[in-house]
Amino acid sequence: MADMDNKDQAELDPADLEDVEDVEEEETGEDVNSKARQLTVQMMQNPQILAALQERLDGLVGSPSGYMESLPKVVKRRVNALKNLQVKCAHIEAKFYEEVHELERKYAALYQPLFDKRSDIVKAAYEPTEEECEWKADEEEELTEEMKEKAKVEEEKKDEEKEDPKGVPEFWLTVFKNVDLLSDMLQEHDEPILKHLQDIKVKFSDPGQPMSFSLEFNFEPNEFFTNTLLTKTYKMRSEPDENDPFSFDGPEIMGCTGCTIDWTKGKNITLKTIKKKQKHKGRGTVRTVTKTVPNDSFFNFFTPPDVPESGDLDEDSEAVLAADFEIGHFIRERIVPRAVLYFTGEAIEDDDDDYDEEGEEADDEEGEEEGEEENDPDYDPKKDANPPAECKQQ
Repeated sequence: MADMDNKDQAELDPADLEDVEDVEEEETGEDVNSKARQLTVQMMQNPQILAALQERLDGLVGSPSGYMESLPKVVKRRVNALKNLQVKCAHIEAKFYEEVHELERKYAALYQPLFDKRSDIVKAAYEPTEEECEWKADEEEELTEEMKEKAKVEEEKKDEEKEDPKGVPEFWLTVFKNVDLLSDMLQEHDEPILKHLQDIKVKFSDPGQPMSFSLEFNFEPNEFFTNTLLTKTYKMRSEPDENDPFSFDGPEIMGCTGCTIDWTKGKNITLKTIKKKQKHKGRGTVRTVTKTVPNDSFFNFFTPPDVPESGDLDEDSEAVLAADFEIGHFIRERIVPRAVLYFTGEAIEDDDDDYDEEGEEADDEEGEEEGEEENDPDYDPKKDANPPAECKQQ
């Protein structure tokens, strides 16, 4: 038997032996790659390893490549001259933004009569004429005269059945609820108050004064507080930081101040009363203590954290102020100028359109990842037979 095995082995072509050896090596290499992939997955699922890796990557961000250090001294001197020029550019850019602010102030005065008329219509102080109410629909939305007449009759019938509403009810509340950035701040107990909000105005600082803008929230008389005007002022700076001039990227908000809300007794929704039971350590007796604690509310917007002169803030306060600045800027830049489009939802669709390309890129990346999974020898298509909830058709 051993002789036959030796004979068979002797009769094998040397090339065949090479093929056998190659196959065995490939199989061995594949096993190694598979084990390596499994090990990588296990490592990436370990939060401690991920944290260490992230810390390592963060340390690499902004670290010098060594190229500058390798330059001759005479070249380094010229690069320093270029950096000095860049600082001068930053100061010119700062002046540019100051003039932009002046231009904003100028055009704000031109916009304001239109915004005032908008406010009058919303709060029923002015009834627009038939001509002002006429809106030309897009070509694809144009209706025949017969359909227009039918729609008009139906609308008139509905109006007869309902009470005649004044102005545009809940205009600003609807705007807030339609904008994610603002709706996230809204609580159920805020809504009855915001129904009384009649207008939001933007006021810029006077010429020659430090750069700032104020948001003015105008309320009709209500049962919740005696104020008819709530304000929030944002102080800005358009000036490069002496210690880090290259970080300048336009005006930045340096701080903000709110206002005192004169709440009617028992109506302050920014505070809530809770009851806690306390046990006496010695006697073992239990007593109930009533405490007043902060409550989530949109109206906390008017009491932002104080920024100390040193500018040093804890992480929580920094996060609150960063979100506050973003909201204030968004109200000034988008909400006030385009309020009716956020009321109807048209501006929201436009905002969503801004992210279409990014979404398509994300879809493409997902497609590539799916392709990679199918090429993965460890990939099991049965496991993905049911798509995740967000992928299912509604």
